Parts: sequence; C-alpha cells; structure tokens
Amino acid sequence: MNTPLAMRIEEALKIEEGYFMTLQIFYEIREGRQKQDKNYHPDLAKLRSVLFWDTKMEKIDWRQQRVAVINRVFERGNSAEKDEILRFYGSAAVELALRVKI
Repeated sequence: MNTPLAMRIEEALKIEEGYFMTLQIFYEIREGRQKQDKNYHPDLAKLRSVLFWDTKMEKIDWRQQRVAVINRVFERGNSAEKDEILRFYGSAAVELALRVKI
C-alpha cells in the first residue's frame, strides 16, 4: 500500500486519515519479525518431538508461544529438555511463565 492509494481509499470510505498506512506498517513489522524469528529457537536436537506431538516443531513461534512452550516442557520434559528451555529463555522468563497458567 502506498500513501496516495491509502489516502484515496480513506477519503472514499470516510475512514480516519492514516488508518491504512498504520496497517501497512504493522504488516511490514510482522513480516520482518517472522524473518528474524526463523533463527530464534532453542537447540531442537535437545527437545524430543513427542513433547510437541500436536504440532510441527518448525511451525512453533518460540517467542509468541513462550508461556505454552515452557509449561509443556516443564510438565512433560526430561531434565535435559528443561535445562535447554532454561538456557534459551532464561530463568526469569521461565519462573514467570510457570506462575502463569494457560
């Protein structure tokens, strides 16, 4: 979306000025984050795929689903898996996530 097009649509639909450009920026930020996040994950060799039996591990958004991942590993994981999650997220994030029930 470019600015002139956004302005024309907003004027025609009587939508607040800047609405579509704001959406465009959020879209671009999300796309950029997804590119960065492809390399943001724990050492998958240390996590058994059976922990995530209901999803493909390569599809997990490790940043967005942090609380669910931490809770699952600490409920069902072995000590090596828990150690990897502690290393990856840090003890403060793990302690906070374990206090939050999903």
